[in-house]
Amino acid sequence: MAGSDAPPAADAFRTTRPLPEMAGLLFRHLRAPNDYPQMNAIANATRAATGDDFTTTDEQIRSFYEHPRDFDAARDVAVVEVDGRIVGYVRGGIHQELSGPRVYEVLPFLDPSVSPAELLPLMLSAMEDHLRELAATDPDGEKVLQTFGGDSVPEREAIILRAGYDAIRYGYSMVRPNLDDLPDAPLPAGLEIREVQPEHLRQIWDAATEAFRDEWGFSEPTDEDYQRYLTDPVESETSLWRVAWDGDEVAGQVRSYINTEENERFGRLRGYTESISVRRPWRRRGLARALIAASFPLLRARGMKEAALGVDTENVSGALRVYEGCGFRPVSRTATYRKPLA
Repeated sequence: MAGSDAPPAADAFRTTRPLPEMAGLLFRHLRAPNDYPQMNAIANATRAATGDDFTTTDEQIRSFYEHPRDFDAARDVAVVEVDGRIVGYVRGGIHQELSGPRVYEVLPFLDPSVSPAELLPLMLSAMEDHLRELAATDPDGEKVLQTFGGDSVPEREAIILRAGYDAIRYGYSMVRPNLDDLPDAPLPAGLEIREVQPEHLRQIWDAATEAFRDEWGFSEPTDEDYQRYLTDPVESETSLWRVAWDGDEVAGQVRSYINTEENERFGRLRGYTESISVRRPWRRRGLARALIAASFPLLRARGMKEAALGVDTENVSGALRVYEGCGFRPVSRTATYRKPLA
C-alpha cells in the first residue's frame, strides 16, 4: 500500500510489491454499492477517450458487479483515490478461452482529466501482481495478461506498450448514419421472425452461445452471464430483438437496444444492432443482413436516427464485410493487448 494516509488494513488493496510513495494516493478495495456511480462515470469517460462511445448506466454497473462473470468483486478490484477523490479503478478477471490460453485481464479505468503518466503504470502493475498470485494456484498451461486501449489515446497506448504488451487484435466501432430501409435483404426461404416470448429466452441464449463459439477469444458463459442477459436494464428489452426461427430451431438473431442515457449524454438518437449471431447451418444465406434490416424499422419507430455496432476486424465469419454492406462505417478503432504472464 502507498501513500501517507493508508486506509484500514482490511480495506487496503495489497500486491506483492509496495507501491511508491505518492502524496494523497490510496489503493483500496471496492466499497459496494457506494462506489458504483463514481466508477461508472470514470468507465464511461475512459471508453469515450479511447474511441468507444459505449456507455453503461449506474444500474448496469450495479447489475454487473452483483453478477460477476470472471472476478470476485471484493477481491479483484482496486479503487484509486487521490486526496480522498476516486480518480480511477482497475479490475482483474480470469477466463479460459475455448481454444486458447487462460486469460488474466487487467482493466484500468482512469479519469481522463488525470494524467496517466504516473497512475496508469501503477494500476497496471498492481493488478498484474495480484493476478500473478492467483495464477500461481491455477492449472498449468499457457497464461497471458490482457488489457485494452485505442487509437484515440496514444499516451495510454504508449504506456501499455512500455509495460510489455503487444497489440494482437483490433475492433471497430461502426455507425450507420441513417435508418433507411435496407434493400435486397429478404429473409431466407423457410425462416420466420417471431416475437420473443419468455419461454424462448433460454433457447435464444443457447443459440447465440453456440454461434459465438466460433469467435476469437470465446469463453463459455456462466450462470451470472445468463442472469445479466435476463435482467440487464438496457439490453434485455426483447421488443427490439429480431429472432429468426426454422421450425422449432433458432437460426439467428439480432438483439437491438437503445441506451437512453448514452443518447442524452452525446446528444443523439442512436440504436444499437448488437449480439448478431447466425448458427452454422444457416450461414452464407443472407440471414444476418435480413435481421439487421428488420431491426431498422423497430428503431425508427422509437425515434432513433442512426444505428451502431462493434466488430472484431478479423472476424472469421466475415462480419465486417456484412456490416459494411449494410451501410455501417468505422468511426473509431480499439485494441486488445497481451503479454505472457510470467
